[in-house]
Amino acid sequence: MSLSETRAWEVLGTVPDPEIPVVSVTELGIVRAIDAGADGLRVVVTPTYSGCPATEVIAESIRDALRDAGAGKVTVETRLAPPWTTDWIADSARDKLRAWGIVPPEVAEAGGRATVTRPLRFVPPRRLACPRCGATDTARLSEFGSTACKALYRCNACAEPFEYFKPI
Repeated sequence: MSLSETRAWEVLGTVPDPEIPVVSVTELGIVRAIDAGADGLRVVVTPTYSGCPATEVIAESIRDALRDAGAGKVTVETRLAPPWTTDWIADSARDKLRAWGIVPPEVAEAGGRATVTRPLRFVPPRRLACPRCGATDTARLSEFGSTACKALYRCNACAEPFEYFKPI
């Protein structure tokens, strides 16, 4: 039995990101394409950065979910170009990240999707709202949080730490 591309997208919409399980791999924007062919499914994935330690776990989770849904052969292809950008995060995922305690980056490009490659640099936002109390009196504690793609902040109003998903 094989799955249609539409059904495969639905299935992958239920596969959580291993580092941020409140969002799926499709909501995070790392699943770039699904092609259904005579010899099975090919899923193209762009990791959040080329050194992401969860890349293999994500690929295995994708294969397992699609096979469990009835797909035959599943091939996961990692594609590094164009590089993933936080602009690919779905709006629904941004709300889930905030509710989870991670401040998502603002969308940099019109229409919500980056169309050009930008240099990778971390420029902290001027006013970052705490995801717990909403106060904008916050301070960066570290340029790196639990993973390299997040920075660690503290709210000066409620004293709670939180992470900020760095825009790339």
